[in-house]
Amino acid sequence: MKPFANALLAWFDEHGRHDLPWQHPRDAYRVWLSETMLQQTQVATVVGYFERFVEALPTLRELAAAPEDQVLALWSGLGYYRRARFLHRAAQLCVERHDGQLPRDFDALVALPGIGRSTGGAILAQAHGLRFPILDGNVKRVLTRYHGIHGHPGESAVEKSLWQRADTHTPTMRVADYTQAIMDLGATVCTRTKPRCGTCPLADSCIALRDGLVTLLPSPKPAKTTPTRETVMLVLRDARGRVLLERRGPQGVWPGLWSLPEAADVDAAWRSARQCARIDDAQALPPFTHVFSHYKLRIEPLLFDGATPTRSIADNAAPTPESRWCDTSELVALGLPAPVRKLLQNLEGHLA
Repeated sequence: MKPFANALLAWFDEHGRHDLPWQHPRDAYRVWLSETMLQQTQVATVVGYFERFVEALPTLRELAAAPEDQVLALWSGLGYYRRARFLHRAAQLCVERHDGQLPRDFDALVALPGIGRSTGGAILAQAHGLRFPILDGNVKRVLTRYHGIHGHPGESAVEKSLWQRADTHTPTMRVADYTQAIMDLGATVCTRTKPRCGTCPLADSCIALRDGLVTLLPSPKPAKTTPTRETVMLVLRDARGRVLLERRGPQGVWPGLWSLPEAADVDAAWRSARQCARIDDAQALPPFTHVFSHYKLRIEPLLFDGATPTRSIADNAAPTPESRWCDTSELVALGLPAPVRKLLQNLEGHLA
């Protein structure tokens, strides 16, 4: 066993995480789902979502057969919704091409939507014990500090160097445990801030610790100014408490999710509202800001309470096939963007 892997596995046996829900059983579907959810999301957040997801859709075939709205509703709140759409489509392709199973061939696996080199390696290593390296954010941080590598890990040359080191350190035995171990070390010991170097099994050979570079590595991404965009969200609510929602298109932010109608400004919001319902007055609700990875969105909600749907949409239909009037019970089952769900929760007080 290689010294790096040997030290890491010895630490894992005593201090690693052995009771995560996707470890029991640790099959390919559950590993894939967990790895997809864990992209840019912490374990503490993912556990509850994972358990609800597999309770509703316990197998790959059931995921493939599920309506998109159900998948997005189960994902709602995790963010980065493209992950859920890729997950759904990849499951369908597995049914079409791979007899309802995730392929054990690496090239076939990473050809599926949303499965990159690291996720594919994690699936094969953890579910099948095959020797494939991984390089998620936690692993990048461990290797960057251990080897004293300067430069932002997202840069091509730096990432290539990290992949080479990840491959070198990956053992041929206990690959599943090693894969979990190095992720655990990055998540619980070699953390982004306040790392616990005194408890790290790799401390004796860590270049960053030796040279006093722990707080400087990994090198930060070059700073960019985060732009702010603005939108007015229309909260059209009728006398029955139903709210008008629109399904967003396949492009842009929140693709495929149900959201509130939007307008560029208050005047445009009034014009749009009058196309959907008879309205008398509007109330400006407190504005708030939602932060995305590349920009901030300042949202100004405008409540049109007591709106009367026009005669043609008085029942369940709405102005277009991609819009609908929904009551509280329906809202719970739909995929809604996190800020929209929060806004409606605050408005209704009891939306689950």
